[in-house]
Amino acid sequence: MSITRRLFVSGLAVTAVLPTVRAARAQDKGLIAIITPSHDNPFFKAEAVGAEKRAQELGYETIVLVHDDDPNKQSEMFDTAIARGASAIILDNAGADATVAPVQRAKDAGIPSFLIDREIKESGIAVSQIVSNNYQGAQLGAEEFVSLMGEEGPYVELLGREADTNAGIRSAGYHDIIDQFPDLEMVAQQSANWSQTEGYEKMETILQANPGIKGVICGNDTMAMGAWAALEAAGRTDVIVVGFDGSNDVRDSIINGGIKATVLQPAYRQAQLAVEQADQYLETGSTGQPEKQLMDCVLITPENAGDLETFALSS
Repeated sequence: MSITRRLFVSGLAVTAVLPTVRAARAQDKGLIAIITPSHDNPFFKAEAVGAEKRAQELGYETIVLVHDDDPNKQSEMFDTAIARGASAIILDNAGADATVAPVQRAKDAGIPSFLIDREIKESGIAVSQIVSNNYQGAQLGAEEFVSLMGEEGPYVELLGREADTNAGIRSAGYHDIIDQFPDLEMVAQQSANWSQTEGYEKMETILQANPGIKGVICGNDTMAMGAWAALEAAGRTDVIVVGFDGSNDVRDSIINGGIKATVLQPAYRQAQLAVEQADQYLETGSTGQPEKQLMDCVLITPENAGDLETFALSS
């Protein structure tokens, strides 16, 4: 059970989900603030759910906040966490540059931050930065894409949000594989900002200008779903689409013969690991791990899609 409350910080309303937990244990161990992008994207919702569940299991009260990739909202949420006297912050950030100052502000207030999914451009101010090995994962996806394309043909790339370091890393991983095949021609490359709506709109426009495309490789699953919807609407279900994240929506599309593949990054486990490291740090003063940690990704195809559930493989 959870209680939704409206918190007002510096004149701004912030929606927080404050789960009811076993009061005695929560009072013993304090509050963990969990801050992520919008839960409209199931990847970020999985992070929040995973972190919240593990924190409650370990005896913490939790507050879950959503910054919508807005650095100003994120800054206000750090102020909320500091004002509430949080013991730790679990964060999927709103920009590699814009996040440095609030993480430093929390550190100055004695509150350690544990980052997941996205890195920041400074070391030594967050305790942990646990991210998927986006380059390794992108190479897996690109290798499958090249194979599905038969090593030739015109294709499109949909990029993620430019302020997000992961967008550039994934694109580089894709191209370090794809560019080795001269008969694969990229006819369009546009950012759809991780958005399903933008993925649909960009794909619709690109398809009109490039009706002969054979494939689309996407920086995340949400954009892949938008692209696939636009292709279906245009009667182009022959186009090969590959995503990245390992969402249940894309899993279902793969099983049903739509999108051809994706790359799983373990969002749920990553968030739980950040909470476990926060707990260890608060108990002992150390996580026992380096600040920057990489978790390998897994290629998802029709062969293993049935084992995928909420950004985790069951076997």
